[in-house]
Amino acid sequence: MKKITKKYPNTKKVVTTKLKKNFWLNILVISNVIAFVLVLIVNYLAVSLPLGWMTTWALSDLYPNLFTPAWLTFSIWGIIYLWLLAFVVWQIVDFYKKKSNNITQKIWIWFVLSCLANIARMFAWQYQQVVLSIIIMFAFLIILSVIAHKLHLEKRLGSLWDKYLVQIPFSLYLWRISVATIANVAAVLVYFGRSMRGISDISWTILVIIVATLIALLSLKKTANIVFALVVVWAFVGIIIKRVDVDPSYSAGIIWVVVICIGVIATGIGLKFDQWRKN
Repeated sequence: MKKITKKYPNTKKVVTTKLKKNFWLNILVISNVIAFVLVLIVNYLAVSLPLGWMTTWALSDLYPNLFTPAWLTFSIWGIIYLWLLAFVVWQIVDFYKKKSNNITQKIWIWFVLSCLANIARMFAWQYQQVVLSIIIMFAFLIILSVIAHKLHLEKRLGSLWDKYLVQIPFSLYLWRISVATIANVAAVLVYFGRSMRGISDISWTILVIIVATLIALLSLKKTANIVFALVVVWAFVGIIIKRVDVDPSYSAGIIWVVVICIGVIATGIGLKFDQWRKN
């Protein structure tokens, strides 16, 4: 009697493909951890050594402009990095314990690229490569925008853990880099000794503040993500503190515009808060 066996020619191929995929995802999880640790090390060295032999705030003072906020507002970086650390830990738990919806697979290599961009922009800025730094900042912004698109930050990602350990960290990160990019553009203009033709520094700063406000409101309308708007408000508070400290009479127009814009954004946040909380 012949032994009847069934052959499944595609089974081996499917298993092999799955093993290869898991192998690369394992590598990616580890790479995310290493890349983020390198970001923390470089940012620490930028302050402690400092890199380029000038502190970050000393370098910023070389290119004074009316959009630069008080140094108090830069404390948000500590919050962002703590939240990103929580994300790095969560993506390990998510991958190995299957707690969520494959965050690592969704982001793929983009988080590593964001870390490399972060490191590159620190070196460029610390060594006064101003033009190069703004090019890197735009690349950085694009990378974070891709991550935001892949994660669908405007929607509920899955569990509450995803909301607080994925959605909020990357929302903070994206908007902080957005504001930093605007500040870097202002620094580049100062570096070349130019401003927008026919527009004074005060008018240019007010224009940028209004544009940032409109973007925050548009983000609130489309995504109901109040984190974006809160980062803009925090930057605006820093601008007020800086202007009051430096020259309140000269900057009175800017201060009033910022106060009004904060009120408008705060109203938008109030209207969208319940929707964001439920997402």
